Amino acid sequence: MTVSAFGKESCVLTGYMNWPKILEITLHNGIDPRSGKRLGPETGDPRRFGSFDELLAAYREQLDHFVDLKIEGNERIERLFAEQMPAPFLSVLVEDCVDRGMDYNDAGPRYPTTYIQGVGLGTTTDALAAIDEHVYRHGKLTMDQLMDTLDSDFVGYESVRQMLVRQSPKFGNDDDRADRIACKLSDAYSESIDGRPNTKGGRYAVNLLPTTVHVYFGSVVGATADGRKAGIPLSDGISPVQGADTNGPTAVVRSVGKIDHVRTGGTLLNQRFLPDVLRDESGLRKLGDLVRTYFRMDGHHIQFNVVDSETLRQAQERPSEHRDLIVRVAGYSDFFSNLDRALQDEIIARTAHEEI
Repeated sequence: MTVSAFGKESCVLTGYMNWPKILEITLHNGIDPRSGKRLGPETGDPRRFGSFDELLAAYREQLDHFVDLKIEGNERIERLFAEQMPAPFLSVLVEDCVDRGMDYNDAGPRYPTTYIQGVGLGTTTDALAAIDEHVYRHGKLTMDQLMDTLDSDFVGYESVRQMLVRQSPKFGNDDDRADRIACKLSDAYSESIDGRPNTKGGRYAVNLLPTTVHVYFGSVVGATADGRKAGIPLSDGISPVQGADTNGPTAVVRSVGKIDHVRTGGTLLNQRFLPDVLRDESGLRKLGDLVRTYFRMDGHHIQFNVVDSETLRQAQERPSEHRDLIVRVAGYSDFFSNLDRALQDEIIARTAHEEI
C-alpha cells in the first residue's frame, strides 16, 4: 500500500508504466511490434549489441523517453484539474488547503506528491535474466534466434521456450543473478522519476502496486524471454512471475527485500498459502515471523490468500455455491465470483506455498 501522511496528502496515482512493453519496444529498436509504429527512440538493433550492459542502457533510454512523455501529459492534466475540475471536498479534508485558500490540485496540501506506478517487475526481471543467461553468458542462443522465437510467440520453438522457463534465473528464489537485475530495474525507475517537479509545487515519486492493470498490460505485450506467451498477464505488484517462485516464501521475501522500498511511495507483494500451512499455532507463528522479517528488510506491504487451487476452480465453475469466497487481489479484497475470468486465472496461477 502507499505510505502517506494522513490528513496532509492524498495518494494521487496518475497512471501506470508497462515495463515489459518498454523492454519489447527496446528489443525492436523503438518500434511497437504489435502496431508496427515507432513509439520510442532508435536505441540500436539488439542483434548487434555486444553485451548485456548495452541492452540495459538501451532499455534505460527507452524508459526515460516514456517517463518524459508521461510527465508531459501529466502536466496538462494537473493544470486541467487545478483550473477546471477542483476538488472542494478533498480540499476541506486535507490540512493546509483551507489556510492557503488553494485547491488540493493546485498547491493546497503540504505534500502535493504525484505518483506514477511501475508494472511488471517480475516479468521484466525474468526476461532480462534469461537473455543475460542464454545469449550473453553462455551463448546458447543468438539474439537473432531469440528475436525469431519471440516474434513467433514460440510457435515451432517449444524446446527453446522450455529452456527459457526451466533453465533461467528467476526473481523470487533468492538468486542474485535475477535479483541484481530487479534492483537495477527498480533503481532505474526511481532515478528517472523520483524528485522531478510537478505543477503543484510538489514532486514526483514512484509506486510499485499496480492493482489489476497487470492483466490488461499483459494482453498488449507479446511473448517475453522468460517463456511467457503473448497476451498472458504480467507479474503482479513486486511479486515474482506466477509459478516461478519455487524455493518457498522465505526465498521470495529475501529476493523482494533486496530492492530499495524506501525510494518508493509503496510496494505490493502477494503470496498464497495452502490452508494446511496455517491450521495450527506453529504455522501462524511462522507467518508472523515472515511478516516481521519482511518489514525489517524495509518491505512496505505483503498480503496473503489462504486457499487451494481446487477451491478456486470450483468457484469459477459454480460461482453461486461460492458467493462468500473473498480473495486478496492487489491491495484490495473482492468476492472471487465478482472478478473477470482473466483475473481469476491469474490468482489461480500464483504459487501456492505448502510450507513456511
